[in-house]
Amino acid sequence: MSSFDVLSTNQGGVEVVIVPIHHATLMLQFKGKAIYVDPAGPADYTGLPKPDYVFITDIHGDHFDKAAIAKLKTESTVIAGPQAVADQLPGITAIANGQKQKFGEIEVEAVPMYNLKHGTYHTKGRGNGYIFQLADRRFYVSGDTEGIPEMLALKNIDVAFVCMNLPYTMTPAEAAVAVKTFRPRIVYPYHYSDSDVKAFAAALKGETGIEVRLRNWY
Repeated sequence: MSSFDVLSTNQGGVEVVIVPIHHATLMLQFKGKAIYVDPAGPADYTGLPKPDYVFITDIHGDHFDKAAIAKLKTESTVIAGPQAVADQLPGITAIANGQKQKFGEIEVEAVPMYNLKHGTYHTKGRGNGYIFQLADRRFYVSGDTEGIPEMLALKNIDVAFVCMNLPYTMTPAEAAVAVKTFRPRIVYPYHYSDSDVKAFAAALKGETGIEVRLRNWY
C-alpha cells in the first residue's frame, strides 16, 4: 500500500485514512468505505481497496481516465463528477458547483475550480473541487484552480489538498497566499509536477495553526 496518514474524528475510534497516490489521485478511507478522487494512470493501486466511491474533478486526462476507472471500479462503485464528465461517462451522478449530496454517511459539496489569470485551461463551472464531510472533519480537494474567491472564503477546513503547477493552475507562492487566507489545519500540496513544494512550505513556515505535509506523489 502507498504511504498513508490517519486523522481522528469525534466519533470514538473512527478515523479517516489519507492516502496520497499520484499527482491528482488520492484516497480517503472512512468507516470501511474507500473514496477515490481522480483515479488515473500511471498511479499504482497495489494493496489499496477497491473504490466504493469515485469523484472526478474535470475532463482532463490526469483527472478523468476512463481506463483507470474501468479497471478499479466494481459493480457497486458509485461515480460522481461534473456534467462535463457525465456527458462522457453516462450513468454517473452529476453534481454541480454549489450542490451538496449525501452518499451514505459521506456528505459532499462541489465547489468551483477555475483559472483567473493563468490561461483559460479551466473555465468557471465546468469542473468541481470537493469538500468531504467525514464525521466532524472537513476535507477540501481543490482540483485544478487558482486562488479564487470561493477558495479564499472557505471555513473550517481540517485537511486541504491544494494544487500548484504552471501554466495550468498557480505557483507555490500563490498557493501559499491562498492557504494563509482560508487557513486549513493541515495542507498537502498535490498536483505539483515539478513545482517547488519546499518553497510552498517555506512560505507557510511560522503560520500558527497550519501544518504543511509534504508527501511523495511521484
